[in-house]
Amino acid sequence: MAEHHFHLQAQWPGGRNSEGYIDAGNLKTKISIPAEMDGPGSGTNPDEMLLGAAATCYLITLAAMIERADLPLKEMALESEGIVDVTNGVFTYKKIIHRPSVTLSENAGEKAYELLERLVHRAEQTCMISKAIKGNVEVALEAKIH
Repeated sequence: MAEHHFHLQAQWPGGRNSEGYIDAGNLKTKISIPAEMDGPGSGTNPDEMLLGAAATCYLITLAAMIERADLPLKEMALESEGIVDVTNGVFTYKKIIHRPSVTLSENAGEKAYELLERLVHRAEQTCMISKAIKGNVEVALEAKIH
């Protein structure tokens, strides 16, 4: 069994409305509470980072599945939306909606599109971030396949 270890260092100088910094190797950025939550909004925040982790994991997983299936991919893009519910001052990450747009090359047949449809859904179920948040955050798909 292989284990991969990832490390992050964080600095936070003060109270709630301060600005901090994280360094996780390839991810180096300022962090703060978003303006929508009455923070300074000058850096990324946990809500965006969870959305980014879920979106990139889904996209990379889907790309790998398409490659392994030898589908004639022309282009692929993704828009994702995170929904945070605030009820009685309690913040809950409620839902992530992935909106992948996948285009196969012109020579793709009906079987290729049928397989792609299955892979679009399977990628969300097998992505490690989706598995990690399962039961806590709903993940939905609204795919456009061309």
